[in-house]
Order: sequence, then structure tokens, then C-alpha cells
Amino acid sequence: MKNKALVVIDLQNDITKNYREIIETTNQAIDWAAANNMDVVYIQHNNLSAGTRTFKSGTRGAEFVPELKIISDHIFAKTKSNALTSEEFAAFIQARYITEFFIAGADATACIKSTCYNMAKAGYVVHVLSDCITSYDKGKLNEMFEYYASKGCTVDKLSEVI
Repeated sequence: MKNKALVVIDLQNDITKNYREIIETTNQAIDWAAANNMDVVYIQHNNLSAGTRTFKSGTRGAEFVPELKIISDHIFAKTKSNALTSEEFAAFIQARYITEFFIAGADATACIKSTCYNMAKAGYVVHVLSDCITSYDKGKLNEMFEYYASKGCTVDKLSEVI
């Protein structure tokens, strides 16, 4: 599937333990994307703020969770919520003419929200894989799925897009 990518956002050790509830489905999404010749991209948050202790580059907390399948070297660091603020990631998608994204990862109310909003605003086709998304506050997930849809994203379970 040319011009499409699966983007896995911030499934790092410092993320909520709730990632365990989506890791199996996320790994299935990775297998599906690879089997369909889609780029599999990993976004890694690096926190540059002096006052915080999480997602610090070079720490165990900033590393991807051990259960996550890493099948490509398309790993891009970001320092802000929106993955498109990573110049390397933006250049990668432009060079590969990627216009359609399937989104997995965390956190639904922060980095996923910002990335989906900004991708849709930029005119990309964005599919949020609802069973591959988690949040610190799981009670907000349905509200976030409604938000994504209101911004032009489709929200589907992995089984509905396979």
C-alpha cells in the first residue's frame, strides 16, 4: 500500500501501564502494515523540560516498551506533542509521498490528539485505530474518539481496516 504508513506514537517505558491493554493489537497492526508494504514508523517523545523526569533522552523511561515489535529503523524523535514537529519525520513522509496514516499509541488526550489534529488539518487522511490507542485517563477515550472524528479522522478498530 504505497503512500500509507502506520505511525506508532510514544509507546515508551514512561507511558502509562495501560499500554499493556493495546500492545497485542498494536503488534498485530505492525504485522498487517508490514504485510501490506506500508511504512511502519515509530515516534519517540523526548522531554527537554528541565523540571520533568519523564521521557528524558538516554534513560530507560524514554526507551520503547519491551513488548513493542520494532521492525523498521524509521524511528523519529519529537520534543512537542505533534509528531509533525519532528523535522526528520516531516521530511520522511514528504520524501515518500505518504498521504494516509494509521495511528496507534499513547496518549489519546495529548500526543495522539495533537498529531491527528495537525495531520488532518494539513490535508492528510488519518485513521485512528481505536483498539491500538490508550490514555492515562481511559475514561476520556470515547470523548477523544469523537474529537478525532469531528476533526475529519476516521476511527475504526484494527479488524475493520484489515
